[in-house]
Amino acid sequence: MAEPYKSESEIEATVRGFETCATGKDDFSHSDHLAVAVWYSRQDQERALDLMRASLHRFLDHHDCRANYHETLTRFWIMRVQSVLADLPAELTLVTATNAVVERLGNSRLAFEFYSKELVDSAAAKEGWVQPDLKDW
Repeated sequence: MAEPYKSESEIEATVRGFETCATGKDDFSHSDHLAVAVWYSRQDQERALDLMRASLHRFLDHHDCRANYHETLTRFWIMRVQSVLADLPAELTLVTATNAVVERLGNSRLAFEFYSKELVDSAAAKEGWVQPDLKDW
């Protein structure tokens, strides 16, 4: 698999495009979500979820699709990203760490190994955190 990110400036541009809503809603890929999660986690692991949530709210509001926000999936992906980062050597560059995360978590359907579609589609899962119903990690 080719490495999706070639430079730190490319990752930073992805983050800034997302944060400023310059990126179109259909142009923000799963890999881009992961890159932002890595960026936030490496900046401040304790606040990464709050940063992602706030940025997603702003992005979705800007694109008039706030109903697409999903709290459980947002937390799931931040936790998965942070789990992968914890397994990587701390001295890895941002680019290498981001590409490793994308390599390991690049399947956007991964959440469905842990959550049934019914649970993911539930109001409870969209509005708040719910534990996986298929398997733990």
